[in-house]
Parts: sequence; structure tokens; C-alpha cells
Amino acid sequence: MYEYPYMMYDMNLLEKSLEGIKAAVQGEKEDELFYDYLISIAPTEDEKKIIASIRDDERGHNKMFRQIYRNITGKDIPAGSEEEFVKPISYLDGIKQALFGELGAVERYREIRRGLPSIMYRDMLFNIITDEIKHSAKYNYLYTLNSNNMQRDFHRIMSYTIDTSKFSPED
Repeated sequence: MYEYPYMMYDMNLLEKSLEGIKAAVQGEKEDELFYDYLISIAPTEDEKKIIASIRDDERGHNKMFRQIYRNITGKDIPAGSEEEFVKPISYLDGIKQALFGELGAVERYREIRRGLPSIMYRDMLFNIITDEIKHSAKYNYLYTLNSNNMQRDFHRIMSYTIDTSKFSPED
């Protein structure tokens, strides 16, 4: 354990936090492509705006993570390996993927927060974590909205396309 002004911290936890920060930032190119794709296929302007606001928050989070890393280590985060962007099967599947991605981020960011040596950095992570929770609520809204729309559309289509007059009781 080392002493930081007004605080004690564990170097092992700090190292884990720094590794977590690197991992959070290194996938940003793929994340950007993912958000842009969801925006491009979102069915309404309102949904596009919601996803764009989340994307913009994520850009800010990446800047904050980079700032924390640079302030602690004196170095920039190295570029990550280029992961290939894979389109989700559907818009609804992409929303579901984004929702669970946000919830997973909350768990990872809580671990990062634990090892940070300064209340200032912990407060920054607290703000990021609360944004991720807010994002998950927005994605939950979009998922529910589109699930209900799909069910309504399915029932409407099925009621027009199936002519039950041709069926007998034996069918």
C-alpha cells in the first residue's frame, strides 16, 4: 500500500484499474461504428436522437478515461487492435446488445473505480457509471417500444393475411 495525499491505496488495484481503463478505451472504434449503424437503421428521428445522445456521452467518457490514464501514468493509452465491426441481426437485436453492453460496463467501471487513488478520479467514474445506467434505461425504453411495435405489427399482418374461412374444424 502506498499513501496518496489523504488516502491509502493498493498498487495492485491501481494496476487493475489502469488495465480496465485501457480496455474501455481500446474498443472505441468498433463502438463508434456500432452506434453509427444503429442510428442509421433506427426507425424514427426520436430514436436516432436518443442513440446519438448516448454515442456522444460515450465519446466524452473516452476522453475522461484517457485523461485519468494520462494523469496517473504520464502516458497516452496505446492504440488497440482493430476489431472488425459485426452488424447485429436486426435493429432490435442491436438494441438488446447495446443494453447488455451498458450493464456490463457498469460492472467493469465499478472495478476500475475501486482502484483509483484520488477522490477526483473516483467522482469522474461515478459520473460515467451513472451515465451508463441512464443509457441502459434508454435502451430498455427503445427495446420495449420496438418489441411492442413488432408484436402489434405481427398481429395486424396476421389478421389480414390468414383467411380462416377456408379452414374446417378438422384443420
